[in-house]
Amino acid sequence: MTDFAREVQALRPQLLRFARHQLRNEAWAEDAVSETLLAALEKPQSFSGASQLKTWLFGILKHKLIDQLRRHTREATLMSDDDSADLDDMLFTADGHWREAPQPWGDPEHALREREFFTVMELCVQQLPGVQGRVFMMREWLELDSAEICQELAITPTNLWVLLHRARLRLRSCLQQHWFGPHDTPSKR
Repeated sequence: MTDFAREVQALRPQLLRFARHQLRNEAWAEDAVSETLLAALEKPQSFSGASQLKTWLFGILKHKLIDQLRRHTREATLMSDDDSADLDDMLFTADGHWREAPQPWGDPEHALREREFFTVMELCVQQLPGVQGRVFMMREWLELDSAEICQELAITPTNLWVLLHRARLRLRSCLQQHWFGPHDTPSKR
């Protein structure tokens, strides 16, 4: 096993933890991480060294997670009418009562607003200056700890704190202007 392969394999637990958190399904998370590691090991020359190996792998994993979600969404099919009797037996007792009461679905409008909010948030993050954006994403999205970020970027903890503080102030300003501001958007009607 090469040094590169050992380094990639050593990051597997962190990748798996992140995938589990995102997908909330053990098998899907395992598949996404396996595909990530396979992609990295099949084309090690793709890793240019411009970023930390961990950051590069998380970038691959992000795409694999999206692929997993899309794949499982496509695989979900509606039951045919022939299955309706079986479905009734699964859901209802003989006297017509629910076997397990359905859970509330929440507020679809709220879910839509939340999705729109994260779209605006993503656009605001993309507008952050280079190092601020990178530090913010490493801390908040990749969930790296301060020591890892400082080591990767060769900065001091104080500098990290200042960069995060400035990034959060810029995000607040951007969100205030594009989401919470006084103008009327379709999502806030």
